[in-house]
Amino acid sequence: MKKIITLLLCIVMMPAGCSAPSSSPESHEVYNPAEQLLNSMSLEEKIAQMFIARCPSDDAAALANEYQIGGYILFATDFKEHNPNSFKETTEEYQKAVKIPMFIAVDEEGGTVNRVSKFPQFRYAPFSSPRTLYEIGGIDLIKSDTKEKSDFLLSLGINLNFAPVCDISQSPDDFMYERSVGLSPQDTAEYAKAVVSEMKSAKIGSVLKHFPGYGANLDTHTGMAIDKRPYESFIKNDFLPFRAGIESGADMVLVSHTIVECMDSSLPVSLSPSVHNILRNELGFDGIIITDDISMGAIGEYTSTEDAAVLAVMAGNDIICSSDFTRQIPAVISAVKEGKIPLSQIDKSIMRILHTKEKLGILKFSK
Repeated sequence: MKKIITLLLCIVMMPAGCSAPSSSPESHEVYNPAEQLLNSMSLEEKIAQMFIARCPSDDAAALANEYQIGGYILFATDFKEHNPNSFKETTEEYQKAVKIPMFIAVDEEGGTVNRVSKFPQFRYAPFSSPRTLYEIGGIDLIKSDTKEKSDFLLSLGINLNFAPVCDISQSPDDFMYERSVGLSPQDTAEYAKAVVSEMKSAKIGSVLKHFPGYGANLDTHTGMAIDKRPYESFIKNDFLPFRAGIESGADMVLVSHTIVECMDSSLPVSLSPSVHNILRNELGFDGIIITDDISMGAIGEYTSTEDAAVLAVMAGNDIICSSDFTRQIPAVISAVKEGKIPLSQIDKSIMRILHTKEKLGILKFSK
């Protein structure tokens, strides 16, 4: 009895030199296959996962194998000479070339931005714009269209669609007018919620764009755009669709190349730690932050293509959307080796990427 009382006191009070009986260490271990995969990866493999590259016109499978790239994004020219069967075979070839399955992505927004359905060999008609769909059938038609579009893309081996557009635009003079759903902030939030929910159900990746809201700014494909709106305007308007999409389980948020003076007067959003902190801390987003293509004209005005990739990672992006990955991947690797970017930050990004690929069924771990 005295031994039992002593043992109980030990367990309750835990003085120095006293320890509770424990089972074998194995019984306390939690199997985390993503973490095990992370620990097995080289630095080069990790950095390559952080790039979704413009699909090369030549030797795409060979380059995917050489770099072990995280993903490819495809444009209309990549579909022009294909039919559904031949394109599916091509995406399968890309996936066979890599150890960790890739994101295969497109911008299939509907309306003015259709990469696949614009070709009659793929679909009887291009997908309609969100604006047109809403005018005809409201949110119900948006939902059914999103489901059909998601199934259509998945059948081709495409697992990530850069949609929905969360920008608010109600003026025909805005650059983003034709691509937006053209509703109030509250109704645009309902639109984002509906699209993300349908994409989540279909298990295709979603991308909210273009954070923090494009507004009436100029086209950043060709040059820098400066947004002078007050922060309160973003809180009351532009953030609403992004919040709704995040709460509905969006996989990624794409950050724009605009300079938003109320958030960071000197750096483009895609290169600004301040704006990334807002997205993480104020909007509570814990998924993947991805840049718009950092080879676009707005970034070219600001810095070189190699430095842009390094600055984008330093700002807090998990994935770089790139048309020049063969130069940018080595630049980021060098920055990590030189101590400019902490390896711990890289590992956090990789875990977000691996978990997202697992959630979408792209990456499957044996049990």
